[in-house]
Amino acid sequence: MLRHVTARILSRSARAGAGTARARSFSTDLPAAQKADETFVENWKKRIPNLEPPKTPLAYMGARPPTPASIPSKLTVNFVLPYASELSNKEVDMVIIPATTGQMGVLPGHVATIAELKPGVMSVHDGNEVTKYFVSSGFAFIHANSYTDIIAIEAVPVDQIDPTLVQKGLADFTQKLSSATTDLEKAEAQIGVDVHSALNSSLSG
Repeated sequence: MLRHVTARILSRSARAGAGTARARSFSTDLPAAQKADETFVENWKKRIPNLEPPKTPLAYMGARPPTPASIPSKLTVNFVLPYASELSNKEVDMVIIPATTGQMGVLPGHVATIAELKPGVMSVHDGNEVTKYFVSSGFAFIHANSYTDIIAIEAVPVDQIDPTLVQKGLADFTQKLSSATTDLEKAEAQIGVDVHSALNSSLSG
């Protein structure tokens, strides 16, 4: 029965999409020019003609750089925290991010990807200069136009980390994990162990 219902749904969907069968574009493949939210404005004026429509989020967004015809020589990186902007439109050769699936190297022309970050080292490569940050978590948005936006909850340059404090924190959270009695205590202690272990690895690496 389930097989027949599924077949009917699939065949109906196939018929509906037969006239407009084309692959959906990536957001970075769409035109870079910003357009006003015309549908919203039109509907607003119909219902409240005496009041100017409010601005939608689209009105505050700058035009996205178009996808270049050829792969550029540099990757443009934006690296932001909730309280600061570490890198803004910085042109670099490569960034290596600590994704949950493993270390990910991002070069100009990388395929559009969204990657979740785990505690670890993010390195920014610009010629012979390599800057390393320890990031706690976050996301990386890699666009097809050789732009990459990295958003981290916390980050600190590796050369500013105190090894003594890292060792102390790792020992403290390891002790808490061994003595935890509730699921919440175990989860909190495990997070502390994971973060401090990653911090310790960043110093030794």
